[in-house]
Amino acid sequence: MASEELAKKLQSRLAAAEEAEQRPETEQSPVPVQSQEPDHGCGDTPSELATKLNRRLDINDGNAPSRTTRVFNPYTEFKEFSRKQIKDMEAMFKRFDTGRDGFIDLMELKILMEKLGAPQTHLGLKNMIREVDEDIDGKLSFREFLLIFRRAAAGELEEESGLMALARLSEINVSTEGVMGAKDFFEAKVQALSQSSKFEAEIREEKEERKKQEVEKKERQAAFKQLQSAFCS
Repeated sequence: MASEELAKKLQSRLAAAEEAEQRPETEQSPVPVQSQEPDHGCGDTPSELATKLNRRLDINDGNAPSRTTRVFNPYTEFKEFSRKQIKDMEAMFKRFDTGRDGFIDLMELKILMEKLGAPQTHLGLKNMIREVDEDIDGKLSFREFLLIFRRAAAGELEEESGLMALARLSEINVSTEGVMGAKDFFEAKVQALSQSSKFEAEIREEKEERKKQEVEKKERQAAFKQLQSAFCS
Protein backbone atom coordinates (compact mmCIF):
# COMPACT_ATOMS: atom_id res chain seq x y z
CA MET A 1 0.00 0.00 0.00
CA ALA A 2 1.07 3.59 -0.64
CA SER A 3 0.77 4.52 3.02
CA GLU A 4 3.02 1.64 4.08
CA GLU A 5 5.63 2.61 1.48
CA LEU A 6 5.52 6.22 2.72
CA ALA A 7 5.97 5.06 6.32
CA LYS A 8 8.97 2.91 5.30
CA LYS A 9 10.55 5.83 3.43
CA LEU A 10 10.09 8.18 6.39
CA GLN A 11 11.51 5.58 8.79
CA SER A 12 14.51 5.13 6.47
CA ARG A 13 15.13 8.88 6.32
CA LEU A 14 14.81 9.18 10.11
CA ALA A 15 17.30 6.34 10.68
CA ALA A 16 19.76 7.84 8.19
CA ALA A 17 19.51 11.28 9.82
CA GLU A 18 20.08 9.87 13.32
CA GLU A 19 23.04 7.78 12.08
CA ALA A 20 24.59 10.87 10.47
CA GLU A 21 24.24 12.84 13.74
CA GLN A 22 25.94 10.08 15.74
CA ARG A 23 28.82 9.60 13.26
CA PRO A 24 32.06 11.43 14.22
CA GLU A 25 32.80 14.56 12.21
CA THR A 26 35.96 12.98 10.71
CA GLU A 27 33.87 10.18 9.19
CA GLN A 28 31.26 12.41 7.66
CA SER A 29 31.70 13.29 4.01
CA PRO A 30 32.19 16.99 3.23
CA VAL A 31 29.09 18.94 2.22
CA PRO A 32 29.23 20.65 -1.19
CA VAL A 33 28.98 24.44 -1.09
CA GLN A 34 25.74 24.45 -3.07
CA SER A 35 24.07 22.12 -0.55
CA GLN A 36 24.82 24.08 2.63
CA GLU A 37 21.29 25.33 2.76
CA PRO A 38 18.63 22.57 2.72
CA ASP A 39 15.94 22.58 0.11
CA HIS A 40 12.29 22.95 0.99
CA GLY A 41 11.51 19.28 1.18
CA CYS A 42 14.67 17.77 2.71
CA GLY A 43 15.65 20.24 5.45
CA ASP A 44 13.81 18.48 8.25
CA THR A 45 15.62 17.56 11.45
CA PRO A 46 15.26 14.04 12.94
CA SER A 47 12.71 15.36 15.46
CA GLU A 48 10.64 16.91 12.66
CA LEU A 49 10.78 13.68 10.67
CA ALA A 50 9.73 11.71 13.75
CA THR A 51 6.76 14.04 14.31
CA LYS A 52 5.63 13.71 10.69
CA LEU A 53 6.15 9.95 10.73
CA ASN A 54 4.17 9.47 13.93
CA ARG A 55 1.32 11.61 12.64
CA ARG A 56 1.21 9.70 9.34
CA LEU A 57 1.16 6.37 11.19
CA ASP A 58 -1.61 7.63 13.49
CA ILE A 59 -3.65 8.70 10.46
CA ASN A 60 -3.17 5.28 8.84
CA ASP A 61 -4.21 3.53 12.06
CA GLY A 62 -7.19 5.84 12.57
CA ASN A 63 -5.76 7.20 15.83
CA ALA A 64 -5.05 10.75 14.72
CA PRO A 65 -6.99 13.38 16.68
CA SER A 66 -9.77 14.84 14.62
CA ARG A 67 -9.43 18.49 13.65
CA THR A 68 -12.69 20.27 14.25
CA THR A 69 -13.60 22.45 11.31
CA ARG A 70 -14.93 25.78 12.48
CA VAL A 71 -15.61 29.11 10.88
CA PHE A 72 -12.82 31.55 11.63
CA ASN A 73 -14.01 35.10 12.32
CA PRO A 74 -11.03 37.42 12.86
CA TYR A 75 -13.22 40.26 14.12
CA THR A 76 -14.56 38.25 17.07
CA GLU A 77 -11.41 36.25 17.83
CA PHE A 78 -8.95 39.15 17.60
CA LYS A 79 -10.93 41.84 19.38
CA GLU A 80 -7.77 43.69 20.37
CA PHE A 81 -7.49 44.85 16.76
CA SER A 82 -9.79 47.32 15.08
CA ARG A 83 -11.69 46.33 11.95
CA LYS A 84 -9.49 48.60 9.85
CA GLN A 85 -6.32 47.02 11.22
CA ILE A 86 -7.60 43.51 10.47
CA LYS A 87 -8.60 44.54 6.96
CA ASP A 88 -5.13 46.03 6.42
CA MET A 89 -3.49 42.82 7.66
CA GLU A 90 -5.77 40.75 5.42
CA ALA A 91 -4.85 42.89 2.42
CA MET A 92 -1.17 42.38 3.20
CA PHE A 93 -1.68 38.63 3.62
CA LYS A 94 -3.49 38.32 0.29
CA ARG A 95 -0.86 40.44 -1.46
CA PHE A 96 1.89 37.97 -0.59
CA ASP A 97 -0.27 34.83 -0.96
CA THR A 98 0.74 34.66 -4.61
CA GLY A 99 -0.40 31.03 -4.85
CA ARG A 100 -3.95 32.12 -3.93
CA ASP A 101 -4.35 29.04 -1.72
CA GLY A 102 -5.10 30.88 1.52
CA PHE A 103 -1.61 30.30 2.94
CA ILE A 104 1.80 31.96 2.94
CA ASP A 105 4.40 29.27 2.39
CA LEU A 106 8.15 29.48 2.95
CA MET A 107 8.98 31.01 -0.44
CA GLU A 108 6.19 33.57 -0.18
CA LEU A 109 7.38 34.49 3.33
CA LYS A 110 10.89 34.87 1.92
CA ILE A 111 9.62 37.37 -0.66
CA LEU A 112 7.57 39.20 2.00
CA MET A 113 10.58 39.68 4.28
CA GLU A 114 12.74 40.83 1.37
CA LYS A 115 10.10 43.41 0.42
CA LEU A 116 10.10 44.67 4.02
CA GLY A 117 13.88 45.05 3.90
CA ALA A 118 14.52 42.32 6.48
CA PRO A 119 15.64 39.25 4.48
CA GLN A 120 15.97 35.99 6.43
CA THR A 121 17.99 32.80 5.95
CA HIS A 122 16.26 29.56 5.03
CA LEU A 123 16.53 28.38 8.64
CA GLY A 124 15.31 31.75 9.90
CA LEU A 125 12.21 31.54 7.71
CA LYS A 126 11.46 28.02 8.95
CA ASN A 127 11.79 29.21 12.56
CA MET A 128 9.42 32.11 11.89
CA ILE A 129 6.75 29.75 10.59
CA ARG A 130 7.34 27.18 13.34
CA GLU A 131 6.82 29.79 16.07
CA VAL A 132 3.15 30.34 15.15
CA ASP A 133 2.42 27.20 13.11
CA GLU A 134 -0.29 25.73 15.33
CA ASP A 135 -1.34 22.95 12.93
CA ILE A 136 2.27 22.07 11.99
CA ASP A 137 1.67 22.22 8.24
CA GLY A 138 4.78 24.27 7.46
CA LYS A 139 2.95 27.38 6.26
CA LEU A 140 1.00 30.34 7.62
CA SER A 141 -2.78 30.58 7.54
CA PHE A 142 -4.41 34.01 7.94
CA ARG A 143 -5.19 33.21 11.58
CA GLU A 144 -1.55 32.30 12.25
CA PHE A 145 -0.55 35.50 10.45
CA LEU A 146 -2.69 37.50 12.88
CA LEU A 147 -1.09 35.64 15.79
CA ILE A 148 2.20 37.30 14.86
CA PHE A 149 0.72 40.75 15.50
CA ARG A 150 -1.05 39.60 18.67
CA ARG A 151 2.18 38.24 20.12
CA ALA A 152 4.08 41.34 19.05
CA ALA A 153 1.55 43.63 20.72
CA ALA A 154 1.70 41.50 23.89
CA GLY A 155 5.50 41.75 23.99
CA GLU A 156 5.94 37.99 23.52
CA LEU A 157 8.42 38.20 20.63
CA GLU A 158 12.18 38.62 20.78
CA GLU A 159 13.21 42.13 19.75
CA GLU A 160 15.57 40.91 17.02
CA SER A 161 13.42 38.02 15.79
CA GLY A 162 12.11 37.73 12.25
CA LEU A 163 8.50 37.83 13.42
CA MET A 164 9.10 41.09 15.28
CA ALA A 165 10.66 42.56 12.14
CA LEU A 166 7.59 41.51 10.18
CA ALA A 167 5.18 43.07 12.69
CA ARG A 168 7.24 46.23 13.05
CA LEU A 169 7.88 46.90 9.38
CA SER A 170 4.51 45.89 7.96
CA GLU A 171 2.29 48.64 6.54
CA ILE A 172 5.33 50.95 6.46
CA ASN A 173 7.07 52.18 3.34
CA VAL A 174 10.63 51.86 4.64
CA SER A 175 12.00 53.53 1.53
CA THR A 176 10.51 56.84 2.71
CA GLU A 177 9.87 56.39 6.42
CA GLY A 178 13.02 54.48 7.36
CA VAL A 179 13.48 52.03 10.21
CA MET A 180 12.99 54.66 12.92
CA GLY A 181 9.70 55.67 11.33
CA ALA A 182 8.63 52.05 11.40
CA LYS A 183 9.63 51.75 15.07
CA ASP A 184 7.63 54.86 16.03
CA PHE A 185 4.64 53.63 14.06
CA PHE A 186 4.70 50.22 15.70
CA GLU A 187 4.99 51.67 19.20
CA ALA A 188 1.97 53.88 18.52
CA LYS A 189 0.16 50.85 17.14
CA VAL A 190 0.87 48.81 20.29
CA GLN A 191 -0.40 51.64 22.46
CA ALA A 192 -3.63 51.78 20.48
CA LEU A 193 -4.08 48.02 20.76
CA SER A 194 -3.80 48.22 24.54
CA GLN A 195 -7.05 50.19 24.70
CA SER A 196 -10.46 48.56 24.80
CA SER A 197 -11.84 47.17 21.57
CA LYS A 198 -13.64 49.61 19.28
CA PHE A 199 -15.38 46.82 17.41
CA GLU A 200 -18.98 47.75 18.31
CA ALA A 201 -18.41 51.46 17.71
CA GLU A 202 -16.95 50.83 14.29
CA ILE A 203 -19.89 48.59 13.37
CA ARG A 204 -22.28 51.39 14.31
CA GLU A 205 -20.28 53.91 12.31
CA GLU A 206 -20.37 51.68 9.25
CA LYS A 207 -24.15 51.25 9.57
CA GLU A 208 -24.67 54.99 9.99
CA GLU A 209 -22.50 55.68 6.96
CA ARG A 210 -24.53 53.24 4.86
CA LYS A 211 -27.78 54.87 6.03
CA LYS A 212 -26.41 58.28 5.15
CA GLN A 213 -25.49 57.08 1.69
CA GLU A 214 -28.96 55.60 1.20
CA VAL A 215 -30.61 58.90 2.20
CA GLU A 216 -28.38 60.86 -0.18
CA LYS A 217 -29.17 58.41 -2.96
CA LYS A 218 -32.92 58.83 -2.43
CA GLU A 219 -32.56 62.61 -2.37
CA ARG A 220 -30.67 62.55 -5.67
CA GLN A 221 -33.34 60.30 -7.20
CA ALA A 222 -36.12 62.64 -6.01
CA ALA A 223 -34.30 65.67 -7.39
CA PHE A 224 -33.83 63.93 -10.72
CA LYS A 225 -37.53 63.05 -10.92
CA GLN A 226 -38.47 66.68 -10.20
CA LEU A 227 -36.12 67.87 -12.91
CA GLN A 228 -37.50 65.27 -15.33
CA SER A 229 -41.12 66.30 -14.65
CA ALA A 230 -40.20 69.96 -15.16
CA PHE A 231 -38.87 69.17 -18.63
CA CYS A 232 -41.91 67.10 -19.50
CA SER A 233 -44.46 69.72 -18.38
